[in-house]
Amino acid sequence: MHDKLLVSKYTSIKQLVSSHLRKSLSINTFTIKSICIKDEIKNLYKGRDNSRVLYISGVALRLSKSQNRKAMELASAIASDISGICGDVFSIQIVPPGWIHFELTDSTLATWLQSLVVGSLGGEGSGGAGEAGEAGEAGEDEGDEGDKANNQCPMPNAQCPMPNLFAVQYAHARCCSLVLLAHREGLIKLREPVPNTSPAFWSVIAPNPIPWLNCDGILRLNHPDEHRLIAELVQVVDNIECPDISGSVKWEKVTLNLSQAFEKFWSNCRIWGEVKITSPEVAQARLGLLMATQSVLRYVLEENLGVFARLEL
Repeated sequence: MHDKLLVSKYTSIKQLVSSHLRKSLSINTFTIKSICIKDEIKNLYKGRDNSRVLYISGVALRLSKSQNRKAMELASAIASDISGICGDVFSIQIVPPGWIHFELTDSTLATWLQSLVVGSLGGEGSGGAGEAGEAGEAGEDEGDEGDKANNQCPMPNAQCPMPNLFAVQYAHARCCSLVLLAHREGLIKLREPVPNTSPAFWSVIAPNPIPWLNCDGILRLNHPDEHRLIAELVQVVDNIECPDISGSVKWEKVTLNLSQAFEKFWSNCRIWGEVKITSPEVAQARLGLLMATQSVLRYVLEENLGVFARLEL
């Protein structure tokens, strides 16, 4: 795992890329006001390809004229500077006429996902545990039942003042029940009972860390629906942690998109049955993704939408 990731400080990937861009710009540019640099950081965009975590910066194109340098030359200088410091964190590519592409490595993505599991989101790592004492009763009675997608709201809509938010609450509760089921079946081991004073919602004893990577250092989560869920998690955490965009976020829509990505993942990426028997590390990595999703859903529900994140419904 990379100490350079500084997950306790830079939970957002955009925040991490921005921090390195700021340092490089201070070295590779002159007579640039800080407000100008800040504006350029705001123009850092997340790529749309869900199969990788990619950020694109046009800072060299925007500053080349004021720096009296060719955009490709400036981009190369910035990329070389950042690669020398954290080449194992990002794969950096220069694309004509001067774009800089930052692609997160699998090992760094694994570190980031682990940070969500252990509770670094929001910088305070608190877990919404108002009903933690009851959590051990949530879940399914049989392991094979856990793989049956259940997208129906178990409560009449008349009792749900905002159906979209209820769908998010249901996704959160579903994550909780599945993780606790995995604990009861021995696929993972949690501290019992789930402590409501824990620095993270889940206190995972084993496996610790989650086996995100295979023996070749490649992320085990390579299904398209796993990629989509990770992409949604990255985007939501960017919205939470980056002050330049968080004020304009439509939180209900963002969280609904995340819950829908979770439902798609859950429908198509099995954990129990044959996967549990033949590929337990894959099952554990998928459980880690469930825990990361629960962490983000809980935070947005309680901190941004003011809705209690229930453990069961």
